[in-house]
Order: sequence, then C-alpha cells, then structure tokens
Amino acid sequence: MARDEVFGNTAARGSDFQFNEEVANVFDDMLVRSVPFYLEQQSLIEEIARRFALSGSLVLDLGCSTGTTLIRLAGQLDPKIKLLGYDNSQPMLERAKTNAADLGLGDRIEFSYGDFNEGLDDLVIENASVVTICWTLQFVRPLRRDRLIRKIYEGMVDGGVLIVTDKVLTNDSNMNRFFIDFYYDFKRRNDYSNEEISKKREALENVLIPYRFDENFELFRRNGFSTVETFFQWYNFAGFLCVKNI
Repeated sequence: MARDEVFGNTAARGSDFQFNEEVANVFDDMLVRSVPFYLEQQSLIEEIARRFALSGSLVLDLGCSTGTTLIRLAGQLDPKIKLLGYDNSQPMLERAKTNAADLGLGDRIEFSYGDFNEGLDDLVIENASVVTICWTLQFVRPLRRDRLIRKIYEGMVDGGVLIVTDKVLTNDSNMNRFFIDFYYDFKRRNDYSNEEISKKREALENVLIPYRFDENFELFRRNGFSTVETFFQWYNFAGFLCVKNI
C-alpha cells in the first residue's frame, strides 16, 4: 500500500483537490489514516449487506473509488448477486479494476463511470437490494442530493437498504469545533503533519460539504426512506442505515 504524502508534496489550494492519479495511487492508505475506524466500518457494512442482499439482485457502490467495499462484499455474498461500482474518477476506476483482477474478481465485479452531479440519468440503478455510498455523498453538490437519493430509492427492491457513511455536523458550532479538534488529533496520531492537515482542509473547502444529522435524516426520509437509523458515530463521522419498507 503506497503511503499518502499528497499534501506533503504539494502547495494545494482550496480548489485543487481532485481524485486524480496521484490520489488514486495512495487512496487506500489515505482512507485508513483519515477515516476513524475505517476497517471496522467496512466490517459493519459487510454485516448489514449480508442481511439485506438478495439472490438475483444488484449490490451497488456509488463512489466505489479503488473498489475496496465491493471486493470485500464479493467474498461474502451469493455469486448470483451482481456487483456494480460507479465512480467519476477514471484513475480510481482503473485502480479498482486492477485490484479486482489481481484477486481473480475481474468477472465478478463491474466498474463503470458515473457522475452523480451532472450524469445521473446515465446511471443504471434497478433491482438493487443493497446500495452503499461511502464517504461520497458529502462531495455531491447539495442541490443534487435529493435527486440522487430519490433515484436510489426508486431503483431499490422493497426491503432494500441504503448504507451511507459521511462526515457530519452538529447543531452547535462550538461542538463542531470540539469534534474537529479531536479529528485532527486522530490524524496526527496517524503521522499526518500539521502542514498536511492544514493543506488538505484548504483543498477540501467548498468541495466537501457535510450535512447536520437532522439534514441527513430529512434528506433520506423525504425521498422515500421511512426507516432511517444511525449504525455508527465517531465525533464528526457517522453511518446511516436507510430501509425501503415493504
């Protein structure tokens, strides 16, 4: 696994963060060192998916990046379940295809280009029993999120589950700063320097836009999901489980 030194090597500005080849090459390390309890969250996603995935249905990962979630699920789910990942970064898709092929899963998982802001009509979401959006919804422009969630809901089977993991905000600005301080301490423990943390924060400004807990709940519920619960929280990170009721 290549080590993430992207923001140790560049003078990134606020508009410069992209999921390009440089980021794709170190993304697995970036996730493990930047997302609290990343591997544990992946295990939770596996457990939930096993309960909801139906033979003959689609399991879909929106924002599949290097393919980690689908690759892990491939070893857990019925071979008759189709696995499909969408991402809007070609370098990420190429990395995902390589990772799957190296594990003999090239024929088991399909990876395709998908733009969740401008190309939503081109995405095929149908007969889905499990849909995952892992640390991706926060990068979808707020004006586009309702249409995306509604499309997911309409493309799911009754009883299907949408699993979302994201950064979140609280209703109190002081508590937000409190949580963010703890998050930066977490990154320092994982050997990111203060300079790297600062550069990445600037690079993500106006690119990564988190919602408050209540905004997330309202987003999911007004687009069809009557059952919405959190299954994970660590300060300013959370996981949401949304079920399409029969």
